[in-house]
Formats: sequence, structure tokens, C-alpha cells
Amino acid sequence: MGAIGGGVFQAVKGFRNAPAGVGHRLRGSVNAVRVRAPQIGGSFAVWGGLFSTIDCGLVRLRGKEDPWNSITSGALTGAILAARSGPLTMMGSAMMGGILLALIEGFGILLTRYTAQQFQNPLPFTEDPSQLPPKDGDPQQQQQQQRTKGLFH
Repeated sequence: MGAIGGGVFQAVKGFRNAPAGVGHRLRGSVNAVRVRAPQIGGSFAVWGGLFSTIDCGLVRLRGKEDPWNSITSGALTGAILAARSGPLTMMGSAMMGGILLALIEGFGILLTRYTAQQFQNPLPFTEDPSQLPPKDGDPQQQQQQQRTKGLFH
């Protein structure tokens, strides 16, 4: 996923930054993909592997699988990957990872609730009020009922 996404992004970037001319632009695009896509794919693989490891560890440690595991995993992954850049950068990356995963999890919960409402069982059909038997206290309906009884009996 990272190699493909990085490849597409680098192809566009290489095409735009190459000298004028279709041949130059296509060569620039291919060259950018060849040089940068493996690096981006590798970075994505490291991020995904670390995130999954932390997430599975939290599921095992806490004994439940909920959005807090993903949010915490995103924050810890961001902090660990930025550890060589110092504590301030670690904090910023941890916050960014946690916020990003909180947004993703929140959107997932919102989407699940929205789609669940679409598939709820419909209310059962109620009878047509005009077809219900008359109430005892309605004199007009009683008179009409007596007239029809006289015609058919």
C-alpha cells in the first residue's frame, strides 16, 4: 500500500518537476518512482508493523479491543519513530499520531452508527383506522352499523 501510494505520488511529483517536454517529464516521473517509492514503502511498512505490534500488545494487556487501543498505538508509534529527533519532536509526533487515529476511529464509529440506522427493522404495520371496529361510545357509527345490519340480515 505504501509502495503503490508512494509510487503514484512520486510519479506526479517527478512529472511536475521535470523539464518541459513529454519525454523529459515521463523520464522524470519514472526516475522519481524508481528512487523514492521503495523508501516510502519501507517507511510505511515500518510504521504499520510498529503500530500493529503496539495495538496487539495493548489488546493482550487490557483484555479488550476498543478505539482507545488504536489511539494509544498511533500516539506511541509516532513517539517511537520520532525518538531520535528529541523529546519535543517526540511529543509533537505522539500528539499528531493520537489525534489522527482519534479522528479515524471517530469517523469509523460515526459511519457504523449511520449505517446501522439504515438497516434497523421497520416498525410493524398498523391497521388502517377506518377498518378498526367502532368504539362503543360513538352514536353515529352505531346508527350506521344498525342500518347496514338491517339491510343484510
